[in-house]
Amino acid sequence: MSLTVPNDLLDQARAGEVDDAAFLACVRDSLPYAWSLISELVKQREHSGAEFADNQVAPPSEEARGQLLRCLASDSMRGALERHYGVRLAFQNCHRVAVFDPAATEALADFVTPRAQILNQKPELVDC
Repeated sequence: MSLTVPNDLLDQARAGEVDDAAFLACVRDSLPYAWSLISELVKQREHSGAEFADNQVAPPSEEARGQLLRCLASDSMRGALERHYGVRLAFQNCHRVAVFDPAATEALADFVTPRAQILNQKPELVDC
């Protein structure tokens, strides 16, 4: 299961739309590794002023890797995080998350090319 959904949030979803704040709280509480990694990358990008910041360190455990995969594989979670932080997210392999300034369209386009994916391959990432 991707998220541990509190009963009040489940009731809200059954009644209609779920607001981003409640959804983001659920994501933060359910997937703390993914949340903290993305939050830290947002801070790094803001501090540096660079077009993007990315993570190149494998997750510390399979549980952490699973959190990251679940978070970034979900369009709704990814979209909520992008709206919350005002960024664009991109993902390679099983851990290389990148946080882009929304204006960095060329850098994002370069990051998501097949060439970039191929160049990011390493033998230690074969099983991820």
